[in-house]
Amino acid sequence: MSYEDVQNCADFIRERFEGDFPKMAMVLGSGLNSMADAVDDATIFSFLDLPGFPKPTVEGHAGRMLIGKLEGKPVICMQGRAHAYEGHSPEKVGFATRVLWALGVEILVLTNAAGSLMEKAGPGSLMAITDHINFSGVNPLVGVNDDRFGPRFPDVTEAWDKQLTGELKASAAEQNIELHEGTYLMALGPNFETPAEIKAFRVMGANAVGMSTVPECLTARHVGMKVVGVSSITNYAAGMTGDELTHGETMEFGAVAAVKLEQLLRAFVTRVA
Repeated sequence: MSYEDVQNCADFIRERFEGDFPKMAMVLGSGLNSMADAVDDATIFSFLDLPGFPKPTVEGHAGRMLIGKLEGKPVICMQGRAHAYEGHSPEKVGFATRVLWALGVEILVLTNAAGSLMEKAGPGSLMAITDHINFSGVNPLVGVNDDRFGPRFPDVTEAWDKQLTGELKASAAEQNIELHEGTYLMALGPNFETPAEIKAFRVMGANAVGMSTVPECLTARHVGMKVVGVSSITNYAAGMTGDELTHGETMEFGAVAAVKLEQLLRAFVTRVA
């Protein structure tokens, strides 16, 4: 997707939205659709109508962009995302993030559903993402670099903004929400991981595992956006309990975590937006 494709989609949205665009955007992961209901005075765009946008095919991902207010603060809420395992190219997976940048977004809040590799962080809990491991083989920055987006070799030493993560932790403390923190590992999927893979990931230093988020983080950092993230823990990873893993479980415990996540994000927006 070219720079012109990104600007074309951004222009399409500008022509249909009256007012100033928010500086903060949130991407909602599996089971977190209820958060979208909290956006007031929303102007809604279906991904199906946005030129160049990938079309989500996963249950729990509605595929809508909402521009409105959360706790009275302007925000763009992305209800759903594209995944590489759906067959989208890496470049396509990063397209929505670039469109948000073209609209003037400066802070990107990424959420996802993830499996926990920490015994202390069970289903229904939350984890602030402090770093990541890209084990997916997917990188949206591969290919000819367009300097209008960012440099050929972007630095990701601080992929996840420390100051914003600090604000997230402070917001959790204010709301008496337990917020774990750790490293998120992205696997390609769509199958859940094997017990042997989870053992290897734990040795590598991963604390949670999922199938998204990292491409959006890389795309955002490439264009200079600040990134902060939260994983909703929906299950213990394969082999930790002996139970079979299902997408239904992801949706069920994602809904449980969504209640706390909505409370956390409302407080975070109040502090930061």
